[in-house]
Amino acid sequence: MISKSKPIFPILIAIMLLGVLLLYFFWNPSNNNFFPKCPLYSLTGIYCPGCGSQRAMHQIIHGNIIEGLRHNYLIALLGIVLLYQALLFMVHKLYNKSFYNILHQSLTIKIILVLILVFWLLRNIRFYPFTELAP
Repeated sequence: MISKSKPIFPILIAIMLLGVLLLYFFWNPSNNNFFPKCPLYSLTGIYCPGCGSQRAMHQIIHGNIIEGLRHNYLIALLGIVLLYQALLFMVHKLYNKSFYNILHQSLTIKIILVLILVFWLLRNIRFYPFTELAP
């Protein structure tokens, strides 16, 4: 006999997400050493696509959207993808309807990958206007 128990996984995810948001709300990664540093940048001096994401998250949580985006512009793409996924999940759970998910298409994944790779390349060019992409 299979018992129907309440799913604990979404609750754990929500608690962990809240914990991370509180961490970035109360502590600025620019001023605290307990936040991890980018290993690629530490070893090579090359910015990875994620460099500046922690500082961006801190600024966005405090309502400084533009300042947050200036630390890492890809955070906007992440936000769009996460909001889209959350919307589809909520519609499915609340209304028991499934919608076509464009993020599960290989073309969409390839486009996102190309955007990330181009961003990675451009943010490491040490000339204006590309220096604006560096964290």
